[in-house]
Amino acid sequence: MTQVGNVYGQALYSLAKDEGLSSVVLEELKVLRESFSEEPEFLRLLAAANLSKDERCKIVDDSLRGKVQPYVLNFLKILTEKGYARQFFECCEMYESQYNEDHGILPVKAVTAIPLTKEQTEKLAKKLSGITGKTIMIENQVDADCIGGVRLDFDGKRLDDTVAHRLEAIGGLLKNTVL
Repeated sequence: MTQVGNVYGQALYSLAKDEGLSSVVLEELKVLRESFSEEPEFLRLLAAANLSKDERCKIVDDSLRGKVQPYVLNFLKILTEKGYARQFFECCEMYESQYNEDHGILPVKAVTAIPLTKEQTEKLAKKLSGITGKTIMIENQVDADCIGGVRLDFDGKRLDDTVAHRLEAIGGLLKNTVL
């Protein structure tokens, strides 16, 4: 993550937290992140060198005034003014990281060959919550190459109990076996 993402994401979180709006701002940032992912041209427009800072800020203002919290609107305008609009996603990542840390939330990516059912997701979250003492937010990613089992990525760690991983381990043992 860049320095810009760290500094601006933390600053927005600090302000929103102090004002009791951290949850509201987080939800608005998630919606904007999804929207900007679907329409990447918007952020490119906000970074366009052929437009003045005032024109770019006016685009933000005209597009979002009354639709998002004033703090979020002003945050986007500041990023645009400073020429950091392209770092919006990194700022969101830092904001969410700070929010999760303060609220005892641990995001976990569960990679499986087929989608987890709601019951499986809840059971896995409950198990991990008991181990970590945190509220678990599971994002299920489907990867047929897993063949079966589950790989968990969280907090910079990876727990891999997939069939593919086990087959790789067996293959490694067989390569080192002297006959």
